[in-house]
Amino acid sequence: MIDDDIVAAAQRLFDICRRRNLTVATAESCTGGLVAGTLTEIPGSSHLLDRGFVTYSNQAKQDMLGVPENILKQYGAVSRETAEAMAKGALAYAPVDLTIAITGIAGPTGDKAGKPVGLVHFAAASRSGHLVHREMQYGNPGRAEVRKRSVLQAFVMLHDLAEQEPASD
Repeated sequence: MIDDDIVAAAQRLFDICRRRNLTVATAESCTGGLVAGTLTEIPGSSHLLDRGFVTYSNQAKQDMLGVPENILKQYGAVSRETAEAMAKGALAYAPVDLTIAITGIAGPTGDKAGKPVGLVHFAAASRSGHLVHREMQYGNPGRAEVRKRSVLQAFVMLHDLAEQEPASD
């Protein structure tokens, strides 16, 4: 079962998106679909969530979201550039108003020079042209905790973006 605080964050997003008639798609790597999965805990979520892209591998990021290979080679999968390309790709492949992209190192292994366990990049994009990036460094509190914090951060970013977005017809 998903934690109550995460479901509450999803409910807050659902409420604002419903009032403003906004829809969402997710592009998730290290969270493996948890943001989309949490949204489906909310009755009526089909009015909000159009689709979720789980793009765990670099090839999936390229195939499903159109992330350019040169971005992955130059900056790596865990980078601002990749998160932003994922968010834009989700907008390109889904008829939605808002997207969130998450890529990071949940641990307990996988760290590299300059990219420690707990590093997560987020990008939220809107059909009207807003693009917001956040980099979080959670440390190494455990894989489940990094993923939980990442899901909560994704909802914060989507909520903030939804507040700025003009209501859809």
